[in-house]
Amino acid sequence: MKKRGPLLLLFISLIMLLSGCSSKLLVLDPKGPVAKTQSNTIIFSMIIMAVVLLVVYVLYIYMLTKYRATKANEGYEPPHIEGSKWLELIWTIIPIIIVVILSVVTVRSTNAVENVPVGYEDQKPLVIYASSSDWKWHFSYPEEGIETVNYVNIPTNRPIEFRLYAFGPITSFWVPQLGGQKYAMSDMVNKLNLVAEHEGSFYGRNSNFSGKGFAHMEFEVLAQSPADYTKWVEDVKKTASKLTPEEFDKLLATPVVGRKTYSSTHLEFRPAPEGANGGHHHGGDADAKDNAGSMDHSNMDMDDTGSMDHSQHE
Repeated sequence: MKKRGPLLLLFISLIMLLSGCSSKLLVLDPKGPVAKTQSNTIIFSMIIMAVVLLVVYVLYIYMLTKYRATKANEGYEPPHIEGSKWLELIWTIIPIIIVVILSVVTVRSTNAVENVPVGYEDQKPLVIYASSSDWKWHFSYPEEGIETVNYVNIPTNRPIEFRLYAFGPITSFWVPQLGGQKYAMSDMVNKLNLVAEHEGSFYGRNSNFSGKGFAHMEFEVLAQSPADYTKWVEDVKKTASKLTPEEFDKLLATPVVGRKTYSSTHLEFRPAPEGANGGHHHGGDADAKDNAGSMDHSNMDMDDTGSMDHSQHE
């Protein structure tokens, strides 16, 4: 009983510690098919690991109990045993089977979340460009011709294609209740397919440490019914001011801002780094023509935000 005491104490301590956690574990509270797939994969992996731990602990306690030294068997010396090929095969094959099962499940779920969720393939996705800068998020809606800062509204039960890139260091776009994270980089666009099947407000953030303002890079995802979403878009077009190049440059240079809404997007004058504007060619057509030719490293100045000004080179 004395040897079981520390294990029992550790088990009780873990229960008390976990019971004191009042906040929800968002990744296990999915509100869309992508997050549901990932949540199921996490839970399945946890069950497999729990079974392995249970078997190990049961065998551990059994061996301690059965073969412990006592006064009754004092001086006992067990017979010499060379080994068992069957036991060696068992404890070699079982880990291989576990790894294979986890690998198959992980590969299948990874392929599933990279595509439009099953059941939504026939719907036209709503494209939203999500770009990060120090220390905020810009959401551009090319279809509606509007833009928001630090919040994004989406319709429920419609595939959303987020196109991610950055105006500075690498960041990571993550909405735990809708899907896993994906990186946003300065010279390319990454795509993330999500669907919200429930109305509500969901927490989003940059999950990749990117500097001193990292903690401020949080945003809200508001999933609305299609009718409410359409009404919101119409209200923005009627009431919000247009986003000018000067206003956008001011936004990029301001470290922390609140929520903002505009009736036009920065994509009109500062296109995303994709297609003809991909790589180091996303400074705009005029800049590309003015700077045609070989790269001149002497002109690679830094802008006010501390990021490289790509309009100085191709």
